Amino acid sequence: MGDFLQVSTATATQEQAVDLARSAVGKRLAAGAQIVGPVVSAFWHDGEFGTGEEWRLLLKTTRARYKELEVHLLEHHPWRNPEIAAVVIETGSPGCLAWITASTQPTEPA
Repeated sequence: MGDFLQVSTATATQEQAVDLARSAVGKRLAAGAQIVGPVVSAFWHDGEFGTGEEWRLLLKTTRARYKELEVHLLEHHPWRNPEIAAVVIETGSPGCLAWITASTQPTEPA
């Protein structure tokens, strides 16, 4: 398969995650999104070790729409250099994969 991706990022607040989810799904760059949190993260940032709470955002999209989704997330993310990572959805139910395909089709200009 390889044509379907789950893209993840994180934000400091639930509201920021909801805003990113609404804008990405609203523009059909992702079929849907789940927001999980708060989650506790441990990380290195600017040479220092830290921990903190974040809200995890998981978006379903197609490989064809990934680059546009990445650009959108980078433009609208509240962080200067956010984590944006995609993993391949190796397999899925036919109905789910059809939904991702249909929901990420660019809309026709009015």
